Amino acid sequence: MKYNILLVLLCSFVFAGCKVSYSFTGTDIDYNETKTINIHQFTNQASLVYPTLAQTLSEKMRDVYTKSTKLKFTERDPDIEIEGEIIRYELSQQAVKDNAYASETRLTMAVRIRYRNNRNPIKSKNDLTYSAYRDFSNQYMLTDVQEQLVGELTEDLVDQIFNGTMSNWADK
Repeated sequence: MKYNILLVLLCSFVFAGCKVSYSFTGTDIDYNETKTINIHQFTNQASLVYPTLAQTLSEKMRDVYTKSTKLKFTERDPDIEIEGEIIRYELSQQAVKDNAYASETRLTMAVRIRYRNNRNPIKSKNDLTYSAYRDFSNQYMLTDVQEQLVGELTEDLVDQIFNGTMSNWADK
């Protein structure tokens, strides 16, 4: 009987020191330490320019960070800052047919970002580059499919950036 009581007490002390933490968004944020964020307006430095691209990317970034974290946006002394530029937005021919003409075109977009954690500078990350692409049939002009492709590309890139900056999967 004394052995069972001793075993229960020992187990309770061991398990009292354990902590299990789950996050449905995959974030690794200590909200006691990190409360605010600022996502600067992205600039477009690509040679091919789609006028609304930088604004679309910036807004999508803010939407995802708002919905997926408890961080509040501020421009004054933020705990986390993200800034960057679109460095690639280009077309390339794919899937050449037997008549030497391409049957598909690839739209590729790349973004370079800088992530600064002002509360814990060790977690800061400079010059991270993310890219995504979509192929479309040469039956269509870019202007016919550009809006849809830009939506898909920005969603893909924002997911990559969010996972790369907020999850710290590589650090574990």
